Amino acid sequence: MMTPFEPYAFAMVQPFSSLVTSQAWRHDVEAWVHDRVEESGRRLSGPLDQVRVRPWSTQLTVPTDHGRLWFKANTPSMGFEPALHQLLATLSPDDVAAPVAIDPVRGWMLTADRGPTLGEVRNPTTDDWVRLIQHAAALQRRVADRRDELVGLGVHDCSPPRVPERFDSLVEQLSNLPAGHPSRLRPDDLAALEDRRADLVEAAVVLERSPVPSSLQHGDVHPDNAFADLKVFDFGDVQWAHAVEVLRVPFGIISQDDTVEWGPVRDAYFEVWGDVADRRTMAALFEATAFTQAVNRCLVWVDTLQLADADEIAEWGVAPRHQLMRVVDA
Repeated sequence: MMTPFEPYAFAMVQPFSSLVTSQAWRHDVEAWVHDRVEESGRRLSGPLDQVRVRPWSTQLTVPTDHGRLWFKANTPSMGFEPALHQLLATLSPDDVAAPVAIDPVRGWMLTADRGPTLGEVRNPTTDDWVRLIQHAAALQRRVADRRDELVGLGVHDCSPPRVPERFDSLVEQLSNLPAGHPSRLRPDDLAALEDRRADLVEAAVVLERSPVPSSLQHGDVHPDNAFADLKVFDFGDVQWAHAVEVLRVPFGIISQDDTVEWGPVRDAYFEVWGDVADRRTMAALFEATAFTQAVNRCLVWVDTLQLADADEIAEWGVAPRHQLMRVVDA
């Protein structure tokens, strides 16, 4: 059996980026897009343009007589995104724009161009971040009782009780990678991770017992994953995890940006949950997520690189180790 995200060496296994740049795949996509565009009352006005290819997804622009659309296809481990996006748009239309069409089996989605992202419009201010994190928290609250539906679509259950076992599994997987792989754990890595395992277990217990539940954890909330109207998109990294984990990516970005204040952003998120947990409790939960989110983010990258080729592993392959080793610094 091949190790997760190991470069695929067997001809029978095709890297995702190779698949989505093949003529046969492009033919199928163009036929599907043509039919979905027609069904939506639009007409194609030019050729599709493949503007982005990554080991985990590809995007094509679709010109029509009623404006540009976007086609997205995901690697199988993230193939739940179209169905999830559609469900979230139904449950929370104020926060998520409905797709034009989806193919949940193939992991394909067609969406309307909603203009530039918040990050493209301007350098995000503290107020922009405050409003964005409030939207993310509001979405979490709306779907907090939908665990079975989301997991049923293929979203990983990364709730706190599952984190210690997943940590052990990821440590084993990364330890068994081939020599020279950028995410192979070294003996000193293993010792450092083992030293923090008890703290990780304790953090998971704190989160499991907290009044704030697990919910949709977007996984990558930032201004380039939200439109100017603050509708969020890009749900390929979503997990069912402790809600407060959603703060970790914003915290990492804002801590490197001296133009944005972290305190108001953090407090805005805390306030959305203010009826179930006081500020002191929320602060303790945020500290605990430093452990669990690192493990869960490692899992995202393992999934992301499952169908990566050798060049892509060389470029992105260090990410799983980088994320898991954050446990040491939590």
